[in-house]
Order: sequence, then C-alpha cells, then structure tokens
Amino acid sequence: MKIKNQFRILYKRIVGSIAFLPGVIALCFLILSIIMLEIDFSSIGTNLKTNTDWLRLKDASTARSIISTIAAALLSLTVFSFSMVMIVLNQAASQMSNRVLTSMIQNRFQQIVLGCYIGTIVYALSLLSTIRDTSNNTSIPSLSIYLLIILTVIAIFMFIYFLDYVTKTVKYETVIDRVEKKTLTTIYETFETEEAEYNRPNSEGIPITVPDSGYFQGFNKDSLLKTATENDLVVHFRYKRSTFVLRDTILLEVFTKNPMTKETISKVINAVDLYNGQPIEQNADYGCLQLTEIAIKALSPGINDPATAVLSLNSLTNVLANRLYCKQPEIYKDNHNTLRIYCPSSDFKEIFQECILPIWKYGQNDQFIQEAMHKVITMLKESDTKNVYHNLFDQFLLKIKEKIAEESTLNYPLILKQK
Repeated sequence: MKIKNQFRILYKRIVGSIAFLPGVIALCFLILSIIMLEIDFSSIGTNLKTNTDWLRLKDASTARSIISTIAAALLSLTVFSFSMVMIVLNQAASQMSNRVLTSMIQNRFQQIVLGCYIGTIVYALSLLSTIRDTSNNTSIPSLSIYLLIILTVIAIFMFIYFLDYVTKTVKYETVIDRVEKKTLTTIYETFETEEAEYNRPNSEGIPITVPDSGYFQGFNKDSLLKTATENDLVVHFRYKRSTFVLRDTILLEVFTKNPMTKETISKVINAVDLYNGQPIEQNADYGCLQLTEIAIKALSPGINDPATAVLSLNSLTNVLANRLYCKQPEIYKDNHNTLRIYCPSSDFKEIFQECILPIWKYGQNDQFIQEAMHKVITMLKESDTKNVYHNLFDQFLLKIKEKIAEESTLNYPLILKQK
C-alpha cells in the first residue's frame, strides 16, 4: 500500500511537470510517422505516387536534405522557445513569487507548442532513418515528407503566436488572474455554501501517527471513504491541509466500535498525501497566500510597485468574497449519509487575517494601498449580507481611518467623512 501511495504522489508530480504533455505529444507524432510510412509503402501509396508525378521525390539525397534542414531548424526553434520560457519563469520568480511558478509551468498552451516542436523533430528523424538509395523513387516516403513540410509551416505560425503569448504570460495581471481563477475553481470543487454540521464522537479515538515528516496536502477521498465505509470508521483529522507535521506526530484519530487491524491502519495512512509544494488544485488557501505574496513582493523596496499590489489585493478580495459562507469544515459522507471523514479547514476570519493583515502591514503608509484597502473592505462588508463578519470589517475600517488621520486629513477627506 505504501508503494501505491508513493506512486499516486509521483503520478501527480509527473502529470504536473512541464515535460509530461510534450512527451505525450512527441509519442503521438512517432506513432503518426509509423502510420504515414505504412501508407507510403502500401499499395495505395505506391499507386498514388506512380500516377501523380508531382507527389514523387525522385532523389533520395533531396529527401534527406529536406528532412535534415527541417529537423535542424525546428531544433533551434525549440531551444529558443525553451529559453524564453525559462527567462519568463525566472522573471516571475524574482519579481512576484516563486510559488507562482507551478501555475506557469502547468500552462497547457506552451506545453502543447513545445510538444509540437519536439514531436515534429521526432517525426522527421523517424522518416530520415527510412530513406535508402534505390533506383525506384516510389520507395522514398514522399507523402510523409510533404506532411512534414505542412507540419513545419504550422509550427512556424505557432512560434509567431507563441512569442506574443509568452510576453503576455509574464505580465502581472495575467499571473494574478491565473492564480485567482485556479483558486476559485478549487473553492467551488472543495467547499459548499451550506452550513456544515459535525459532532465529534463521544468515544475515545485511536490515534494514528504519520511515518514521515511533510506537508499534509490532503487525502485520497475515494480510497479513504471506501476504507471507512467497509470498516465502519469515522476518520477525524486534527490538522487542516497545508499543515507541516513531523514524523510520528498524531495526524488523525479513528473512531470505531470494531478492533483496528494493522491492515486497516495501513490503508488509512496510505490514503494521506504528505509532500512538499503548494498545489492550488489541492488547497484553495495556497492561492490566497500566493496572491498575498505577490502583493507583499510588489510593496518591497526593491520593486516598489503599489499598483501591482492593488491588482493582487483586488483579486484576493474576489476570492475572499466567494469564501464568506463556504461550508466549514470539510465533511464527507458515504452512500447512506453517514459521516465518515472530518477534516478541519481555514474559516473566513482566519484566512482574512493571514492574507489581508500582512498586506496592510507592509503598505499602510502608501496612498494607493490605503485607498484600495478601504474600498475592498467596504465591498466585503457589503457582500456580507448575513452580517456575520461586520464587526471584523468595522474594526479594520476603523484602523484604516485612524492610520489615514495620523498622516493627513487633507488627502482623504471623502474617506474620513464616511462612517
């Protein structure tokens, strides 16, 4: 079971890497070359080349030259494109946060473009190995070579668009928007808007420790729910996702009326994911923290870009507005509506204090941040139609007004007049 758990974590890392999709596309191009060669040397392909003179390449050296030139050109194009991607990633890490690199690496479009480059090279090399010097020019894979030329033209147009796309991906608003959308998607998939009801079992739970240190990223819901249902268990996690736990620390408790076997304990612990990183698709809190880091980095003396901090603050406000009434905590039930898994998660007040307060601390002396912070807190208060967090917002608004009053009453008369 431990091997299976490690394989699941390894699978997530491989799928999320920048090389996965290009590798799959390159394999598809290799299969395409095999299919085209079969068509080229089949009776249908031979008759087509015999009856259509312009489809034939009469000289094997000419065919080699075409393929070699295309392969060399695309190889240079691929190296240049990869270099651009690395430059963009380095710029994003230095000016925003290295935590945003994951979302940029997982960008599917640039992976598809790089995969098409590599795949076309693989296709060309596969054709090159089949050309022989013979007197029969129908043995030259002319149809495959013409397809290679078409693929090369397509790759050139993709490169032109790729240049424009890469320059846009490094923009602050693009990165911030991508993090915001991924965070919102995770919120919609993870939480519900209805209130969560959970009563801790009265019996004493069986503590289960983790075998290794790491960040608690979550768990395999299907596997853990199946194990809990089959063995009549209630799994109670002590810590929320993203918590760092040391080896032999009690991560969860199991409540059951039946004796726990080593096999059952092994199934439970192997359903838990412990690894480094900040995958937003696993935990929406990571997206909130990344937006906070971008804002703080923009406010640092080395960058001093409060406008970018305001962009990040606005996106963060939109995310927080969607978390106002999310179900807390995470609760999962079986098919009979029996509670099986409980996992605590950050409530709105906690994530608000972790994300908004640091931005205010770093930018409270900046005019842009003061005005923007007042606006976003006011909007959050208006979004709180149930008046659940009005006291929190009122206290923060009062703090903002006091800070503005300390500096000047002339620059912000409209804000100071608001009650």
